[in-house]
Amino acid sequence: MAIYPKLILDALSKVRYPGKGQDLVTLGMVDDDIRIEGNKVSFSILFDKQNDPFLRSVIKSAEAAIATYVGEEVEIKGNITAVFKQAPAAAAPVKPLAQVKNIIAISSGKGGVGKSTVSSNLAIALSLRGYRVGLLDADIFGPSVPKMFGLEDARPTLEEIDGKEMINPAESYGVKILSIGFFVEKGNAVLWRGAMASNALKQLINEGNWGELDYFLIDLPPGTSDIHLTLVQTLALTGAIVVSTPQEVALADAVKGINMFTNDKVNVPVLGLVENMAWFSPAELPQNKYYLFGKEGCKRLSESMNIPLLGQIPIVQSICEGGDSGKPIALNGESASGQAFLALADEVIKQVALRNENRPPTEKVEIHK
Repeated sequence: MAIYPKLILDALSKVRYPGKGQDLVTLGMVDDDIRIEGNKVSFSILFDKQNDPFLRSVIKSAEAAIATYVGEEVEIKGNITAVFKQAPAAAAPVKPLAQVKNIIAISSGKGGVGKSTVSSNLAIALSLRGYRVGLLDADIFGPSVPKMFGLEDARPTLEEIDGKEMINPAESYGVKILSIGFFVEKGNAVLWRGAMASNALKQLINEGNWGELDYFLIDLPPGTSDIHLTLVQTLALTGAIVVSTPQEVALADAVKGINMFTNDKVNVPVLGLVENMAWFSPAELPQNKYYLFGKEGCKRLSESMNIPLLGQIPIVQSICEGGDSGKPIALNGESASGQAFLALADEVIKQVALRNENRPPTEKVEIHK
């Protein structure tokens, strides 16, 4: 008796896969590897998964069908191999902030130098220049951005996107904003261990519905901490901005902050320094400058470390009043302080462009013990 592949396929067309109502041939489960050597027949049946509950019964039914419809002399038992569809390739991990062009960390070596004020006004100044801007208040233990934007009572909403609940940032003056301050009662202290704070930061980054942004600013806590390490391991930073006053004790801490970003393990470019509280000009004598914390300390530091000085922001009563009232001074582009922040934004735009032209695309930091 001659055995040929069509006889085998005709026999297997009599075998239905349980629950699907169709036969093995119609379902495409018979692999294209039928071999006939005399009376010995071998081939493979393709299953979706290794733990298919009907695997054994299907193979037995196939053996029985060949014996019945082709002939009992066919050597088939033990010659049917189960193979499995290739598992789909694991989805590539979603890149955090994939729609964001530039991610900038704003840092300070110590507290009290006006880092959050600079972050908030820089965000508004960039928005006034026509850019799409997001601001993440990552100062987990002292969130002040909500107050500066008049958003102390804001409670961001959740939206399901592609099966995942995302946090919609609040928006004020054209800036998208998320802060841990939105999720705790006003006036309550945030008593979290480092791991809890780091997880909260990652949630605001990864679960924020930030959308397309030109600049994403991150207002970091002062000093160096778990938050900083979490940030550089979570995101590929375009660069960092370090804020300091011209005072020597503040500059000493600023150097530590610069070294944190530029050391070999982290290697995040520092875009430049911002000298805050550079001088005091009274409203009645706007041309006068009084250097309360020393003169041009950040300028000297920038020259000695070969880092750009992005701007010098004076102490002006209206800056404080604007932050307290929820209307940052950068909104008043006609004022001297507003002009200072617009000039800062222009310099940041310039330095980011230079950085992107002269350095390879950023990667998040891999730190191994």
